[in-house]
Amino acid sequence: MQLAGMQLSDELFMPLEKEQMDIKKTSEPGLTYWRDVWRRLKKNKVAMVSLGIIILIFALSIIGPLLSPYSYSDQLRGQEKQWPSWQHPMGTDSLGRDMLVRVLYGGRISLSIGIVASLINIVIGVLYGGISGYVGGKVDSIMMRICDIIYSIPLMLYVILLTVVLKPSLTSLFELPLFSAFKSAGAGLISIYIAIGISYWIVTARIVRGQILSLKEQEYITAAKALGAGGPRILLRHLIPNCIGPIIVTTMLQIPDAIFTESFLSFVGLGVDAPVPSWGGLASDAVGGIRSYFYLLLFPSLAISITMLVFNLFGDGLRNALDPRIRK
Repeated sequence: MQLAGMQLSDELFMPLEKEQMDIKKTSEPGLTYWRDVWRRLKKNKVAMVSLGIIILIFALSIIGPLLSPYSYSDQLRGQEKQWPSWQHPMGTDSLGRDMLVRVLYGGRISLSIGIVASLINIVIGVLYGGISGYVGGKVDSIMMRICDIIYSIPLMLYVILLTVVLKPSLTSLFELPLFSAFKSAGAGLISIYIAIGISYWIVTARIVRGQILSLKEQEYITAAKALGAGGPRILLRHLIPNCIGPIIVTTMLQIPDAIFTESFLSFVGLGVDAPVPSWGGLASDAVGGIRSYFYLLLFPSLAISITMLVFNLFGDGLRNALDPRIRK
């Protein structure tokens, strides 16, 4: 066979044997969407370093207090306000409590608030925004006007008011035998979970609504309707899974916001109950002696700053990796 002056052998057009086809399939694995995301994420050195620091922070917060010879509430008499040393790498506070274990244990509280609040935001925001975008019409207009009204008032004000209202109510509730299991967590911690979780869903709802509005006119949605799929099935099985990228990025960027909110509430005295430490509470306790014992404020402040920085950097890298339109 000749093509444009080139001599081609007939063997080039012979079908492959079954063994050769199997070798070709195994030697060339398909590149799925998530493999492509991971491949592009690995090329972002800043995001990968941030991910490593995030994993390290979680590991230290979970394992660190278990390895320490001190508890976060142990008061060492005669060792009050000691400067950092080999025995106490971050020093001790005014009651002789080891600052290292208190900072590590405070990481558990702050990180748990960020994660739990973000999960609550996902549930409320995704369902609210998904229903609003899919139904459309007057329902969409009413639901979005509700979001506008809530968004017009500073969210921090909602959180403070909800915390002030919920904390005494939960304290009384946990005295009942039925809810006594939650007493160890503390009314302050549970109230922050609820307050932040039900106040920070507006951004997620708006993002999901915008994605749903653009996706519900696609051909595969029309095909699903033609096959008899109902609205809930289309929303949960077809639309929301295709919004997973923006949802993950939004959640990742909301975790540092929730951590900062908890730190602020603890700083002003509305956070977790003493003696349980959190980074904001440790910073608040250290303000009075900042001129003489600045290290008491330095370490919890660094923990808050580094955690917020790495989460934001990783969120930016994850956003770029999840968007296939962003290429180098």
